[in-house]
Amino acid sequence: MNDCQALLEVKKLSTFYGAAQALFELSFRLDEGEVLALVGPNGAGKSTTLKSIVSWVDRWEGEILFRSSSLKGLSTHQIAAKGIALVPEDRRIFTSLTVEENLRLGAQVLKRRRLQTHNSLSRGQRSGLWDLEAVLTLFPPLAPMLKRSAGQTSGGEQQMLSIARALMGQPQLLLLDEPSEGVAPKIVEAMAQAIVSMKRAGLSILLSEQNRYFCDAIADRQLELNQGLLQ
Repeated sequence: MNDCQALLEVKKLSTFYGAAQALFELSFRLDEGEVLALVGPNGAGKSTTLKSIVSWVDRWEGEILFRSSSLKGLSTHQIAAKGIALVPEDRRIFTSLTVEENLRLGAQVLKRRRLQTHNSLSRGQRSGLWDLEAVLTLFPPLAPMLKRSAGQTSGGEQQMLSIARALMGQPQLLLLDEPSEGVAPKIVEAMAQAIVSMKRAGLSILLSEQNRYFCDAIADRQLELNQGLLQ
């Protein structure tokens, strides 16, 4: 895949929480339509890498380029408007809203997308691909619970909801933080099938994950992190 232009380039990324350094000069790339997994134990820096990309950290140094454009100095909302969506490990669904209301909120990201970003959408990423019908096809268990309070769903259902909500914003790059963590094996299998379907639709995905069997089933490549360093 190195013959094509990288969708995401991370160059000598170092990330800090206060005075503590969490990442040490990470460099990697992710190509259009690729699924790349960051693997390693707890505390390896996987989640911090994803959070750095969307500016959820105190400070980072180095370069992060998305479609050859620097993300340095941009806010989380500005980065989302470029077409990058993070599904965090804690999911952050709105428990007082219904499942459908959560999904509809995801679509509001498009309102913040600049015109030139719309025009640069790649094949498979055009507006309308991930509408309500599409995400319910991808995650069938959500269909009968659209009117249910999101707070009354299981952990696995909330994980599916958080990914479906992110897709409703028509992202060009989806960041998944530990998608198989804390969910039943049946849901993990459904999650793997959904990620494969997203890839077939042309979506580029970067995920952090400890479950190597899960990564073997879905990822084009895997990079191992340990103590903030690529191995």
